[in-house]
Amino acid sequence: MTKSNNKLFKILIVDDEIGYRESLQVILDDQGYYTETAVSGEDALEKLKNNNFDLVLTDLLMGGMDGVELLYKVKEAYEHVEVILITGYGTIENAVEAMKKGAFTYFIKGHNPEDLIKEIKAIEDMVRVKNSNKKGIIKKNNTNFMFTTKSEKFRKVLDIAEKAAKSNANILLLGESGVGKEVFARHIHNCSERENEKFIPVNCQSFSGGLLESELFGYEKGSFTGAIGQRKGRFEAADNGTLFLDEVGDIPLDTQVKLLRILETKKIERIGSNETLSVNFRLVSATNKKLEKEIAKGNFREDFFYRISTITIEIPPLRERKEDLNMLIDFFFEKSKKENNKDDIKIGEGVMEALLSYDFPGNIRELKNIIERLVVLSENGIISKRDLPELKKLQIDEDEIEIIKPLKDVRKEVEAEYIAKVLEICEDNISEAARKLSISRRQLFNKISEYGLK
Repeated sequence: MTKSNNKLFKILIVDDEIGYRESLQVILDDQGYYTETAVSGEDALEKLKNNNFDLVLTDLLMGGMDGVELLYKVKEAYEHVEVILITGYGTIENAVEAMKKGAFTYFIKGHNPEDLIKEIKAIEDMVRVKNSNKKGIIKKNNTNFMFTTKSEKFRKVLDIAEKAAKSNANILLLGESGVGKEVFARHIHNCSERENEKFIPVNCQSFSGGLLESELFGYEKGSFTGAIGQRKGRFEAADNGTLFLDEVGDIPLDTQVKLLRILETKKIERIGSNETLSVNFRLVSATNKKLEKEIAKGNFREDFFYRISTITIEIPPLRERKEDLNMLIDFFFEKSKKENNKDDIKIGEGVMEALLSYDFPGNIRELKNIIERLVVLSENGIISKRDLPELKKLQIDEDEIEIIKPLKDVRKEVEAEYIAKVLEICEDNISEAARKLSISRRQLFNKISEYGLK
């Protein structure tokens, strides 16, 4: 997670459950945000009178005033304040309830806090743009460490991205997990003429088909069960700015058809409305999937692919820009030392050699996590090699193969291990695991039976 440097961005956390309230405050404080807490909706309204908050995070179900009523009162009195509702239930009905009457989004308790922080970051960016516009501030581009490079290959990719940013062409970013596709998309936005407008990210993998459509298009009151109020979608939110569709390879086929029409016409209709709205946005999409293969499998529409990929940019993995590795390691060490108040520590023998010889299959995300681990575990002012995690290999060394097996047996072992891991991630939800693996439930059941996974 990237920490905020803006202590002026103020968040009010509202929850009648002390444990969750305090744990959420610790997480957000650690991310660099200014936070206060309230024990009820009534308490929150009193604190809003005495402080200028940018965001209210409120539990949906509370004694007395619930989160929905608080949302209504906040929007009525403080139009500039964004609201994210937090619910303990993952049903569509609760999701719709959470997003009504102008809520920015919802967050389900128990889900990865990184998802919540991404949404907060999007709101923070919106607030910063508004404040910059008020003060007449023009932001300087190309200041992010990610875009300082000695790699000729990465420099060429950056040149293409920065040239493409000056146009309104749809851009598709390809690359392995962890290469920084969202950071790259923000860089394109910041290099464009839309830099002072909103950058709206949407993780398409986080929503089911129907919920993704309501998130993107918005909806009218009464358009479906639970749609009590009107809600603008992310297309409208991105008007005059940039819409970033992450994990675009996971968009369902029927939704792809609807998006294709919007990209052709730049017009949308909220769910349940006959009114056509014009929207002016720049589209940047990203995926780590091989879309040509997905097209061949029938999982992705070819016409939609061509529409989103006027310019395709493939971000090279970290192992293909080793020239930058030393610089990136130094950057993350300095950053992590400051964040953990360990300014005086030194890098011990063998640490740099091990890092510089590693291929980082998890790319920049893995590099950052490894270095944070080393700094946190350091003792007596020394970052030690013994604290390095087990470094994954990209290829098998011949010397490590004790018994040569038929290739089909090796494939089965790898497949069984991978399916077991996906099942664990999906908490043994067969339907969800099959969807992520892009196979049918029957095929997955057969694999589970064949490999004795249950």
